Amino acid sequence: MNFKKISLTFIVLLYFETIYHLFVFKALELKSIFFIIIFTLLSSIFIDIITNLFKHKNNKYFYITFFTLLSFIFIAQFINFKFYGNVISIYSMFNGGQVFGFFNQIVTVMLNNFFPLLLFILPIPILIILKNHLVFLDGNMRFFGYKILLLFGLYLISILILQIDQKAIYSAYNIYYLKHIPNQTAQTLGLITTMRLDIQRTLNGFTETVVIDSPTEEELPPPPIPIVYNVLDIDFENLIATENNKTIKNIHTYMVNESPTAQNEYTGYFAGKNLITFVAEGFSPIAVDSVLTPTLYKLVNTGFKFNNFYTPVYYVSTSDGEYVSLTGLLPKESVWSLAKSSKIYLPFTYGNAFKPLGYTTNAYHNGSYTYYDRHKSHPNMGYKFTACGNGLQKHMNCRIWPQSDIEMMNATIEMYTKNQPFMTYYMTISGHLEYNFFGNNMAYKNRKLVDSLSYSTAIKAYIATQIELDRAIEILLNKLEEQGILDDTVIVLSSDHYPYGLKPNEMKEVMTIEDEKLDIHKNHLVIWNSAMSKPIEVNKFANSLDVLPTVLNLFGIKYDSRLIIGKDILSDTEGLVIFNDRSWITKEGKYNASKKKFTPFNNSLPDPDKYIETINQEVYNKYVISKNILENDYYRKVFPRW
Repeated sequence: MNFKKISLTFIVLLYFETIYHLFVFKALELKSIFFIIIFTLLSSIFIDIITNLFKHKNNKYFYITFFTLLSFIFIAQFINFKFYGNVISIYSMFNGGQVFGFFNQIVTVMLNNFFPLLLFILPIPILIILKNHLVFLDGNMRFFGYKILLLFGLYLISILILQIDQKAIYSAYNIYYLKHIPNQTAQTLGLITTMRLDIQRTLNGFTETVVIDSPTEEELPPPPIPIVYNVLDIDFENLIATENNKTIKNIHTYMVNESPTAQNEYTGYFAGKNLITFVAEGFSPIAVDSVLTPTLYKLVNTGFKFNNFYTPVYYVSTSDGEYVSLTGLLPKESVWSLAKSSKIYLPFTYGNAFKPLGYTTNAYHNGSYTYYDRHKSHPNMGYKFTACGNGLQKHMNCRIWPQSDIEMMNATIEMYTKNQPFMTYYMTISGHLEYNFFGNNMAYKNRKLVDSLSYSTAIKAYIATQIELDRAIEILLNKLEEQGILDDTVIVLSSDHYPYGLKPNEMKEVMTIEDEKLDIHKNHLVIWNSAMSKPIEVNKFANSLDVLPTVLNLFGIKYDSRLIIGKDILSDTEGLVIFNDRSWITKEGKYNASKKKFTPFNNSLPDPDKYIETINQEVYNKYVISKNILENDYYRKVFPRW
């Protein structure tokens, strides 16, 4: 039997996995080493078999080509993780994966990570040198049969070994069989196994359901003082009784057991006013300065002031950040959730919620109208959508990169302000990376305004891009005041993600970052109206997932808080910040899912382990329910008349 080729294959695969783990996850746990070795050995025998099916010469070239391709896949995964902090899915790879969208930024990442990229390439010339010393055609059918038996034997062993780790929510058993969590799977079982599972689940489909613990009568709290909740009249008992689809029934059961948020002193606070909401590209606290960006500074500090707000980056960057903010749902791994949402009913998005109340609802973007299929998703959310390519290019210069937020504002204000009440949504683009003065028109345009700053070039260029956003909003506020409707208009602004074109060390020049994994996502949420007499400070932990229900409550819009995964920040519900790898923050502390480490903010928890388990389950449930809402057009099941 050709053990030399199998051994070399095993060594190279294990080498790839080790380099990936050391430079991405910064560690290799003993448990991970154990599982990765088992699954790598399994992969090695499979590769040996498929590279022994043809003629000797063809097998040789097939073998070298396979590992060359695998080397580039590891490199692509590495670059993607450096951008977005996640494993890129097969879906994204074959749909123009987001990592390949910006060539200059890819080059920058490659230059900054030259050494690990070189390590990923290193095995290829070695294999080419050794290829003549390996047997690529083992004609002994008995040995071939042994390999098949060995493959199945190892597969059975790997299945049995998974049984030893199945207690924790993200145990090896659970992530292999029951839960689709690519980051956790790559860290525990290896990247190759993660990609194999992703292919299987993409081809065969994969359904996750949540386990719901309904309280017994003895556990139920005493009847509370009458409270009005943000709920609709939905007969979940009948929906459960008449539903045959197990996944839909599971969502119904989750919803009926979900605690709704109570109406509060801010319910209807802005009822009847106009609404202009922004998802601002790459916006962060670094962009807020009393001198350089006075309008942003005013909005952040004189409206609702959220002191513990985060905008985590998710799997598809801006697209997922926009999806989370506009729907109150978490994105699904391995697909483009925003594009996929164009095919489902979304009753609670701003456009669909405000339009029945007589509002004119518009959405604008100064990028390409087809990018991320916004021309399909945004009309489905209830907006008349205008962007570069379907009308906006007639009123502004869409040929530069990135395009100007000022030009977009000047081009669009008159399109909606004469038709009150109005609800308008902007997705900006001027703050887009890369942050330098030769590849970013907005940074170059505003360079003189930041030249005297004592920051690095990247930080100065970043602030220059945000000056464009600041002046665009200044123009907006002045126009609203000229028309006498500023007091009647509410401004909401959040970000799609932190400016990942900046390194943590660069961000530290301006903002405090103690925990690089989580603190880089800390941000501002603007909810502002000129008629507010004083700022209202809010200390609850919250994230972009919570923006939509918070705004709906402030405007007194009827909605069901059980059906939106995010929660009204101004309610008495405990705050929860959820990150893309299932890390989280609450008032009690923060949990790093990659390191499985909980850092308490105080010592008030009687049983920290139980608390961690409870929040982990809650976070997992929110991801699964969000995914199942998207995949099953769930809202249409609840509101069938639509």
